[in-house]
Amino acid sequence: MNLTAQIAKHFREVHFGGNWTCSNLRDNLADITWQQATISVHSFNTIAALVYHVNYYVSAVLKVLQGEVLEAKDEYSFDHPPIRSKEDWEALINKALTDAENFATLIEQLPERKLWETFQDEKYGIYYRNIHGIIEHTHYHLGQIALIKKMINTG
Repeated sequence: MNLTAQIAKHFREVHFGGNWTCSNLRDNLADITWQQATISVHSFNTIAALVYHVNYYVSAVLKVLQGEVLEAKDEYSFDHPPIRSKEDWEALINKALTDAENFATLIEQLPERKLWETFQDEKYGIYYRNIHGIIEHTHYHLGQIALIKKMINTG
């Protein structure tokens, strides 16, 4: 297995399962209702906001992998559309998981040499750093989602 295939596998696992943490985004979101997804616990972000936030960066880098220019600003990364129904919630989850699969597929197709090239601008480092940053970022917020879910379910 080449490096880009291994990275794509690692990325898929945090979204769809099979990783050594035995935790993934899809399974953690599967039984969360739209009402639960929008509950504010303490001063934490809502689960819906975290899902949007994780996907915001996946979506931005996905566009770069598709040959587009990076257009993302941290200040907008939590500005999710309102979640007012089961359909709104399912649409957010479906977008996140669809983007994740498309992202993984494009990583698999990257020639390994691309990993060591500059990602859009030198200030962002190389492709490898950005792709692994997305994986680390997803794991970080997955942990938050799991904890918030547990808090909601235990009252």
